[in-house]
Amino acid sequence: MASTLLRTSALRSAVRASTPSAVPRAATLSTTFVRGKATLPDLPWSDDYGALEPAISGQIMELHHSKHHQTYVNSYNTAIEKLQEAQHKGDITTQLATQPLINFHGGGHTNHSLFWENLVPTSSGGGIPPSGALAKAIDSSFGSLESFKTTFNTALAGIQGSGWAWLVQDTQTGAIGIKTYANQDAVVGQFRPLLGIDAWEHAYYLQYQNRKAEYFGAIWHVVNWKAVEGRYK
Repeated sequence: MASTLLRTSALRSAVRASTPSAVPRAATLSTTFVRGKATLPDLPWSDDYGALEPAISGQIMELHHSKHHQTYVNSYNTAIEKLQEAQHKGDITTQLATQPLINFHGGGHTNHSLFWENLVPTSSGGGIPPSGALAKAIDSSFGSLESFKTTFNTALAGIQGSGWAWLVQDTQTGAIGIKTYANQDAVVGQFRPLLGIDAWEHAYYLQYQNRKAEYFGAIWHVVNWKAVEGRYK
């Protein structure tokens, strides 16, 4: 897992300037900004929250996107403003105290923005297996796509509390692997995020209750492998 130092350094770069170019690399793939502020992105496939049913209910999608994600956006922007004010005043104590909020809410915004791109209705290609170089890399690293899914779901089930599991690519070696991150820690530093699955209860509980393994199995029917292929290099 990327170290706390790397996460903090990457997210800190987002708040030392007011332009989108200062946002962490992973965030620039998906997030939108107005005058340097984070904004809630539209769902990339449709404005219909029920488009991913039956894998993910419309009720969950509406709450997840319009409420949970919006809260991360609002809280991130508030933390940025607080940090900038503290920097202007030279208030180092407040600057340090604000960093965890920036890491958490900025990570939540980045993770969810990428998550929406990971998904697509079955009618638009959801669940169609990857192809090309990514398919070869998965077969080489995990034996098969089904074996990869099993390993990935095991990683998801092993998360204690809230967090994410990610298919990542090592930017130094090009190798792919599976990593888990607690809470809203973002994939930064040495690794590039390719595919993330949200294991927070708000992502599944209204539909699957305590049967989260069913959610982990169902979500593969709406994974947008074309978007994942686009991130793979």
